[in-house]
This record gives sequence, structure tokens and C-alpha cells, in this order.
Amino acid sequence: MTPVPDVPPALVDDLKRAQGFDPQIDELKRFLRDWIDRGDPEMRELLEWQFIARAKYFRPATVFACHQAVSPGTFDRDVLRRAAAIEMIHNVSLIVDDIVDRSRFRRGVMTLHCRFGLLPALMASGYIAAEAFRLCTDYPFGIERLAELLKRLAAAEAVQWRLRRQPLGVEDWRYLAGEDTGTMFEACACMGTGDERLRTYGHLLGMLYHGCDDVGDVRGAVALGGGGDQDLRDGILTLPVALAIRDPEVAILFRNPSPEGSRELVAKVGAALPAAEAYLDRLADEATAEAQRVARDPTVLLHLVRNTRELSR
Repeated sequence: MTPVPDVPPALVDDLKRAQGFDPQIDELKRFLRDWIDRGDPEMRELLEWQFIARAKYFRPATVFACHQAVSPGTFDRDVLRRAAAIEMIHNVSLIVDDIVDRSRFRRGVMTLHCRFGLLPALMASGYIAAEAFRLCTDYPFGIERLAELLKRLAAAEAVQWRLRRQPLGVEDWRYLAGEDTGTMFEACACMGTGDERLRTYGHLLGMLYHGCDDVGDVRGAVALGGGGDQDLRDGILTLPVALAIRDPEVAILFRNPSPEGSRELVAKVGAALPAAEAYLDRLADEATAEAQRVARDPTVLLHLVRNTRELSR
């Protein structure tokens, strides 16, 4: 059996964002472990590699948090199955993203397609998606949410790739972030509550997560002296880029990349980080207000917003 690597130290801070749901996360881990052990032997090593070593469980924790916010003190196996289904679809998206981005590593661990090959990774993604839908066999609302999620993710990735290197604005970034990450967290919220009441909260939380990730990537690129940000190399519209390219000279650098201009582009985008942080503060305020407006007990939802906001810092 292929040895499964330890969780990289870099995940420690991310894991803290799921705090408060340790018993539920532990039960989810057992659920996934049992599913892997009972699965097809041909897939077992791939599933172990994909699920066991790198999981942050923030999306399942969001399912649990949204459930608690509307039904305090309750937790049953149906909620666990819904959280597992979300985690599975999230991993499908990671496998596909890693293949499209030609990523060799994710969080310090070799990606599935690099470890086992392209075809096994693609087949594993289909195997995982099928199990997510099977978990919701008796839950039509959940099947609808998973189907919506996969369709919107597919369209968002296609749009994002088609629009690469185009000097678009912050509203365009907001649309892309909302359809990419926002739709995943919408699904988390809906699966947690069993209805639509926290959908907007999930959408805002997802955009906040996406934007904080954008800012964190640029901080890393600046620290490396102008390298290491794959989104910049691919011409992807991140929040700092959307703010920086309001300057026509930066827009030209973004549209017409060159080895000589890459360091200058990173520096210009880095200079937009304070404006990006201010925008994320406003987005966090939107999510906070929505939680307070809708949830019976918004405490845990506000905690998620605060912890997510800390990602970029």
C-alpha cells in the first residue's frame, strides 16, 4: 500500500478554521475511511492519497455550522452524509483543477495525477462524484444542490479560462469568485440547513474565502521576489489584479506577459494589496450582516467569517 504522507505544517492554521466541530469532523473522517475501505480495491490507494493526507474539512465544517445556526444542539447521520457528499465534490474539483493547472504539488503533497497518472486520476474523480450522488439517493434537495454545484463550477472554470488576460474589473472578479468558490459554499449552506435560507451567506463566505486566497497567493509571490503565483502567469483575474489593472500601464503588463515584465507586474499587483484587504473587510461585513439577519443563532457563522478573513493576513 502506498504510504500516505503526513499533513503538512502549513495546514495547521487552516484546520483551526474548523474548530468547534471536532466530534463531527472526527466522525466524518471515520465515515470516509470506512467508505474507502469498502470501495473497489483498484481505487483504494488513490482515494487514500486524495482524502486522508490533505483534507482541511472547512467545507464540511461549514455544513455543520449552518446546520447548527438554524437547529442548535442537533446533529444526525443525515447531516454527516451531506457533509461527506460536499467533501467529495470538493475533491473532484481539486483533482480537475490540478490537472488543468498542471500542478505537481498541492500543499506540499504530490497531486493525484502526478502520483498515479492522468487516467487513474480522472477515473477517480468520476468514482468520487458518483458516490456523492449515491449518498443523497433519498434526499432530492441534496441531489439538486450537487447537480447545480457541478454545473456552475464547470461553467465558471470555462468562463475564467476564456477571460484570462483580459483587463476586467472588480465586479467581474466578484462574479467569477461567486460562481467558482461562492457556489461551493452556497451548497454547503443549503445542505446544512436543508433549505435556501443561508444560501446568500454561503455565497458571501465563499467569495471571502476566494479573495483571501487571492491575496495570500500574491503575498507569497512578492515574498519570492516576483515568482510563484501561477494565477498571474496564467492571466487569471484575482482580486488584487482586478484592483491593480485599473492603472492602464499595469493592464498592459497583465495582457502582454513577458519574462522581463513579470517582476514589475508582481510588484504592481503587490501594491494593490491594501486596497484588496479593505475590499475583503467590506465583504466580511456583508457576510456578517447576512448571518445576523437570517440565522436563529448566528454565533458560529460569525466565527467562520472571522476565521476566514484571517486567511489573507
